[in-house]
Amino acid sequence: MFDDPKPRRGTGSTKWDGMAMLMGPDVPGDAIPMWVAQMDFDPPPPVERALMATVAAGELGYFTTTPQMFEATAWWMETRHGWAADPGQMFATHGLGNAIGLLLQTLTAPGDGVVIFAPVYHEFRNKIARNGRRAVEVPLAIGSDGVFGMDLDAAAAILDGTERMVIISAPHNPAGRVWTVEELRALAAFSAERDLILVSDEIHQDLTLPGFAHVPALTAAPEHRDRIVVLTAASKTFDIAGLRTGCAHIPDAGLRETFGQLHRALDIQPNRMGVEATRAAYSPEGAEWVDALVAHLDGNRQAWEAALAAIPGVSAMPMQGTYLSWVDFSGTGMDQAEIDRRVMQAARLIPSPGPALGPGGELHHRFNLATTRGRVEEAGARLAEAFSDLQ
Repeated sequence: MFDDPKPRRGTGSTKWDGMAMLMGPDVPGDAIPMWVAQMDFDPPPPVERALMATVAAGELGYFTTTPQMFEATAWWMETRHGWAADPGQMFATHGLGNAIGLLLQTLTAPGDGVVIFAPVYHEFRNKIARNGRRAVEVPLAIGSDGVFGMDLDAAAAILDGTERMVIISAPHNPAGRVWTVEELRALAAFSAERDLILVSDEIHQDLTLPGFAHVPALTAAPEHRDRIVVLTAASKTFDIAGLRTGCAHIPDAGLRETFGQLHRALDIQPNRMGVEATRAAYSPEGAEWVDALVAHLDGNRQAWEAALAAIPGVSAMPMQGTYLSWVDFSGTGMDQAEIDRRVMQAARLIPSPGPALGPGGELHHRFNLATTRGRVEEAGARLAEAFSDLQ
């Protein structure tokens, strides 16, 4: 199911046909794209059937099924994450980037500080800047277990009282960290003490690896529900980001009304294909597909980490979730330019450059493992060859 997908090159896929954005026009024909968070797999059968049936019915006009999408979302959150999400507190958005922009516009003011823990998904920083707010970057700390943690003492030392929001990636992009209940509760309390709205982008929530479980922020800290907003979407789990459909969960009535005013003024409504795909994905059959997907991704992780273990000076942060591997090349003693040359030119691998993800990304790359096992193994072999002089 996951090792024989259709060819992607020439389909308009950003992942495959957009590599020139990172490499320039001379992209090698055998380059392996491991950058943008997009999978190489065919759509889940229930999603494909739902889209085909919608087109076959010949009705692509106005529609009435958005409430059913919210009901399916609530079912999924309860079944998969133990979270009693309320359809009456949901807003459909054009993806989660759109949701973050709307939240910045409605719940903060121009010039306000917005806290992010870096390195982190680069679009957080971009959205904050494009909306006239200031990104306040708090470095993530690496603990004795080798994974990132949120250093709230460091955050307290950096904040100056002009901040109004904190945005987190849960599970974390780029490093696949799955935050614990204790960490989320501490962050929620920290936010409440400083009058910050906590926005938890949980787009990778379903992609936790064996031994780890995602905890929604609203489940971890229900006592702070008046200042927590959770963002969810089927787009990463089922690889349907091109359908531009997301969901903002806003429990507090006051925040909901403030957000809703702009949401209504801009006439933000989902497209029918995104609604039908989400309804079909959030189903028992969709759940079975996700379980199989996670098993495949975990196998890819094992193959990738085994390959990296043989390269002196190169190491991957232990993955707990997502399909994104955060790889540290600092032990090679090379500078960024030489690392990039070996990875992108010698190995012909196209990852997301670590520096683009903010402070702490230097001498790192983010590798997308959501592809076939054979392609992951080939990527590992190429990387080993590119750094063979170190062995």
